Amino acid sequence: MRLISICPSNTEILHALGLLKHLVAIDDYSDWPVEETAQLPHLGPDLNIDIDRLESFKPDLVLASLSVPGMEKNIERLQERNIPYIVLNPKTIHDIYQDIFLVGQHTGTADKARELVASLQERERIVRQKAALRSMTPRLYWEWWPRPFISPAGGNWLTPISELAGGVNIFTEHSGDSVIDETGEKVIQGRPDFILAAWTGVPSKHVDPEKIRTREGWEHIPAVLHNRIYVLEEGLYCRPSPRLFDGLEELVQLLHPDVM
Repeated sequence: MRLISICPSNTEILHALGLLKHLVAIDDYSDWPVEETAQLPHLGPDLNIDIDRLESFKPDLVLASLSVPGMEKNIERLQERNIPYIVLNPKTIHDIYQDIFLVGQHTGTADKARELVASLQERERIVRQKAALRSMTPRLYWEWWPRPFISPAGGNWLTPISELAGGVNIFTEHSGDSVIDETGEKVIQGRPDFILAAWTGVPSKHVDPEKIRTREGWEHIPAVLHNRIYVLEEGLYCRPSPRLFDGLEELVQLLHPDVM
């Protein structure tokens, strides 16, 4: 098969299923695994895929996505040209499992998909077991972007990830995928016990926790008072792929080091 992925999480699912050898092109943001993706042709950013170039690779299947607003136009263009595709748009852990099954069905790797999901479910079970021993359920503020502050809402996978790890997203009651807070007042009112910065598309080394700690009006937030501000690798939290489970295991250890 000649496969094309136009979303980083899709590329990572293909890697987990042993299908990278069938990839002929990817979007610009697909950067893991690093060595393999660096060698593949790139088709532009996920919101502005070069469809002419994509079509020139004569793919048997394109793995599209709706995980970011604006990706709809990619799907419309694939439809217009009758290019075969599937769409992944997971919101929950269960959705990620179902997407892995879907990719497996369309690529002849159904058995491998079942094995992969079973291993991820076992990792989920172990995290649940550890989180059940926690002494507290901390409130978490996930920061995807500063100014305006953008954070996952109840409809995003980071809400169930928070719960699995024994915490609660301060915006869990907000519908949809994200919350935009122009001033930071919603964060202050949410009184998070942890601030978890995973800026989309930004390497963790470029995020300065000191600048978060010294934001005006944030000095009384419990996370700031107790110095619980953490910069996390966005690739482990902002992409609904098997790597999200690496993030989940990291998160439960971060929130509840006493149960490890």
